[in-house]
Amino acid sequence: MPTTMLGMLGVLLCVLAVRADVMPQADFDLQKVGGTWYLVGFATNADWFVSRKADMKMGTVTLTPQSNGDLEMDYSSLKSDGRCKRMNHLAKKTDTPGRFAYRSHRWGSDDDMRVVDVKYDEYALFHAIKTKDGSSHFINKLYSRTQDPSQAVLDKFTKFSLEQGILRKNIAILPKSGQCSAEAGTSSSSSSSSL
Repeated sequence: MPTTMLGMLGVLLCVLAVRADVMPQADFDLQKVGGTWYLVGFATNADWFVSRKADMKMGTVTLTPQSNGDLEMDYSSLKSDGRCKRMNHLAKKTDTPGRFAYRSHRWGSDDDMRVVDVKYDEYALFHAIKTKDGSSHFINKLYSRTQDPSQAVLDKFTKFSLEQGILRKNIAILPKSGQCSAEAGTSSSSSSSSL
């Protein structure tokens, strides 16, 4: 039994070490990441994901670079009842280009977000470490300029998530959904860690 516990502790320490070493893409260009993206992939080691995975659908995010280096993120997704769910938060720049920090008031977490891989006209892979009450989990998101990213991009997202210790069942390629219109009813939040 002690050997099993030591083995599990070793695996946990390896996962934590990998997570801590995730760095933003070199030569990150804040201006080029701006614009509208589709959220096509979502992966996490958080327990809540299993029960919510089936309800998640593709949404959009508009990234707006700020003159001071911060990044505004405006999310929208169409709910099954036709209402539009909109969320907004401002990610504050850090000393490392491509790394941002923000407080999720909705979930009460402090978030450390990194843009780890980006081809500005095609895809962006984000990795966020979310800490609340002394415990942490992480979320990987795959954004695409189109609703149909290439299989190579999807495979890259899956491989990266597996390398972070995320179980394959907790890696989701999100189904397409209708887009929010100006007429759609709205439910909103000032911040969210789920998108």
